[in-house]
Amino acid sequence: LRPGGRLVINAIRKEDTDKAEMACIDFKKHLWYEKTVKTVANVTSNDVREFLEAAAEARIKPEIEVYALPDANRALMELHGGSIRGSKVLEIGKKP
Repeated sequence: LRPGGRLVINAIRKEDTDKAEMACIDFKKHLWYEKTVKTVANVTSNDVREFLEAAAEARIKPEIEVYALPDANRALMELHGGSIRGSKVLEIGKKP
């Protein structure tokens, strides 16, 4: 995979042979040089509905950190350093 490339994996609910092939992929090799690893979820609308109901019952709360615009470089460095958890939001301007 070239720098800046994207590896897309459609392997949700795959057979054991597909999972074995995925286990052979050198993911560490593909995480450098602005490469992107994406997965494609094969879910139905009923799957989503059931998940959202279960998430609500479990009281799952997203982990969100807001960065002010002047801190954008720090946020980017944390992203590249792998120290980010949850969702990050870059606040461009506050509503009055």
